[in-house]
Amino acid sequence: MDLKKRVALVKEVGEEIITETELTELLKTKKKIIAYDGFEPSGNIHIAQGLLRAIYIRKLIDAGIYFKMYIADWHAWLNNKMNGDLEKIRKCGDYFVEVWKSCGLDTGKISFVYANDIVKNKDYWELVLNIARHSTIKRTLRCSQIMGRAESMDLSAAQMFYPCMQAADIFYLDIDIAQLGMDQRKVNMLAREVAPKLGFKPPVAVHHHMLAGLLPLKTEGDASAIEKKISRKMSKSNPMSAIFMTDDKDTIAKKIAKAYCPIKQAQENPILEYLKYIIFEKQKTFRIERPQKYGGNLEFDNYSAVEKKYTDGEIHPADLKAGVAQSLNCLLEPTRKYFEENTKAKKLRHEITKQ
Repeated sequence: MDLKKRVALVKEVGEEIITETELTELLKTKKKIIAYDGFEPSGNIHIAQGLLRAIYIRKLIDAGIYFKMYIADWHAWLNNKMNGDLEKIRKCGDYFVEVWKSCGLDTGKISFVYANDIVKNKDYWELVLNIARHSTIKRTLRCSQIMGRAESMDLSAAQMFYPCMQAADIFYLDIDIAQLGMDQRKVNMLAREVAPKLGFKPPVAVHHHMLAGLLPLKTEGDASAIEKKISRKMSKSNPMSAIFMTDDKDTIAKKIAKAYCPIKQAQENPILEYLKYIIFEKQKTFRIERPQKYGGNLEFDNYSAVEKKYTDGEIHPADLKAGVAQSLNCLLEPTRKYFEENTKAKKLRHEITKQ
């Protein structure tokens, strides 16, 4: 694959790339390029973490980039996930890996790394403290967003270590491309700032789109565009705002039916987002079934055509929702089947989700 096509694939992943010039030079000059994404294992896993991440990772692998998936179990522990039970957090990490296997991610081309395996090394902690030495408390607090926390919150002393650890992860794992959501932007910028001071090359930051939750959220009028996107992202804290990877057909239909879907509006419309970022990435056509008196069935082979008909008022929100619910149900069927038939996966799901 030529350089232009490789850059184009990465740009399909990155809603923001810092910087595209650095990315092009990296792809041009380095033989083995390593990208990573990281997760705090906690509770159930929704389609933004499952299906969408698998799509992004596949694109980077297709661009000839080696990928590391970082299971940030110690970070989840610092962030008080799963009541601070580190053993349960690690099991949840195992559960996440099984979910990615179930939705078609080629795990043979990915290296899974657990934070638990690298925190045992003295060199790692020396790196964490070196980053802390080159960061102010104020600068570190600005990164609290990466934990799903606000700067104004009463953070524990342990949580103050989190941004320095995440920046250290990038250097310790020898990462060239930090491929994370827009909500992780601030810590990637921290890593880029301290890199020259510590003798490292700044990582290229590829910030991907964050899938919106099903329900509308009110944001402050003076919030930046990035802050508004972050506030709208899918979150497991409100189960009705998220489609989980093992949700059954009826649950998916119920959640989608109640979802926010403003008529004739494409912006901030989660239903159209799922169609654009997931459904058309996983299947060639999208079908809407409706009675003949309402215009009959429709079939599309690209997202733009659906969006135009919707914004023109030729597709009713209820019909769009029904079509999206049906497509998502088909895409999640392999995961449901996997967790019914795979003994290890089934046990992990029961332990993590209590289902």
